[in-house]
Amino acid sequence: MVIVEQQKRVLLQGNEAIVAGALAAGCRFFAGYPITPASEISELLSVKLPELGGTFIQMEDEIASMGAVIGASLAGTKSMTATSGPGFSLMQENIGYACVAEVPCVIVNVMRGGPSTGLPTSPSQGDVQMARWGTHGDHPIIVLAVSSVSDCFSVTIKAFNLSEKYRTPVIILSDEVVAHTREAVALPDAEQIRLIDRIKPDVPPEWYTPYADNNRGVPDMAALGDGYRHHITGLIHDDRGYPTQNSQEVEKFHKRIHGKISKGFQEIMVTKAHLMEDAEIFVIAYGSVARSALKAVRDARAEGIKAGLLQLITLFPFPRKSVDTYLRQCRVVIVPEMNMGQMSREISRINQANCRIVKHNRIDGHLINPEEILRHLTTV
Repeated sequence: MVIVEQQKRVLLQGNEAIVAGALAAGCRFFAGYPITPASEISELLSVKLPELGGTFIQMEDEIASMGAVIGASLAGTKSMTATSGPGFSLMQENIGYACVAEVPCVIVNVMRGGPSTGLPTSPSQGDVQMARWGTHGDHPIIVLAVSSVSDCFSVTIKAFNLSEKYRTPVIILSDEVVAHTREAVALPDAEQIRLIDRIKPDVPPEWYTPYADNNRGVPDMAALGDGYRHHITGLIHDDRGYPTQNSQEVEKFHKRIHGKISKGFQEIMVTKAHLMEDAEIFVIAYGSVARSALKAVRDARAEGIKAGLLQLITLFPFPRKSVDTYLRQCRVVIVPEMNMGQMSREISRINQANCRIVKHNRIDGHLINPEEILRHLTTV
C-alpha cells in the first residue's frame, strides 16, 4: 500500500511514473530493447539505474532481455523489462521459464495496435488474453492494468511486491495513451512505501531444499552465489529442483504453484468502484478506457441516470468476486475495450444470465471517448 499525504506534486508522463515506481520498489536491474511506445522506460532507466548502483543493459532482442532479467533475479536482484506487443511475443518462452522456475520479475507491456508490427504509435488493448495465456501450458500469472499516471507509480510498486511475495512473474499492461499522458502526481517519501522482499532461507546451506513446500506454498529463495545449492530447469521438477516424471510429484508441483496464487486472491485482486453504491447500470473498464468511462459515468449521473464504474486493476487472476457482486446488483453492464472483446468474454463466463452485457469495441487505433460510452448509458 502506498500512503500519499501532502507531498510535492510533480508532472510526470506515464512511462516516467513506471520508472519512478520501479526504482522506489527496489528495482536495480533492467534489460530490454527499445520499442514504441515503451522506449521512455528504457531511456530513463539507462540514466537512473547507474546513479543508484544498479545495472541497465540494452540487449540484442527481447528474447535475450527476458533471459537476462531471469538471471539477475536468480542472483538476488529485483529485475524488470519493458516492451510492447511484438517484443512481448518474443518474450513468451522465457516468461514460461520464469513461471516454472518461480523467478520473481516484472514485465511491462505498453500495448499498441496489432497484430504484428501493427500500429506502433496508436493505443490498443489487444494483448489482454495474451498476457494471461501467451506462454504455453497451465501456469499461474498475475496481470495488472494501469489507467493513470498515479496508477503507473503505485501499481508498479504493487507488481514488484506481489512478484517477490509469490515468486512469480507479474505483468503490467499499460497502453500508448497512459504511457504518454502527463499528469501532476504526488509521490510519497520512501519511508511511506511498504516494500516486500523475497524470503531467504534461514537454514544452513546443507539443509536447504530450493523448492521445499511450506504453509505459504512459496519456497524460500536463496540467491545464486550465496553458498546454497541450486538446480534450476524449465522442466517440471521435484523439491530439489531436479527434473521428474513421477506423476505424484508432477501433480504436486502444479497444485502448489497454482495454490500459492489462490491463497493470495484477496491481496492480489484489486478493483476500484466509482459511484457503484446505488448503480443500476455500470461500466467495467481498465487501462486508458477507464478514464473515458469515469467521465461518461459522471455525465450520466448529471442526467439522472444511476450509473457506476468498476475499474479493473487486476485483470488476472480475474476478480470474479467483485465483478459478480455488481452483476447481481445491476441490470446492464457496458464493457468498452480497444479490442474485439477480450475481457467481455471473462465477464460473460461468470454472468450466469444475471445482467445484460453490452459490448463496445474499437479497433481503429483511437481511444474510446466518453461520448461513445455515454450513448450506451443513456439508451440501454
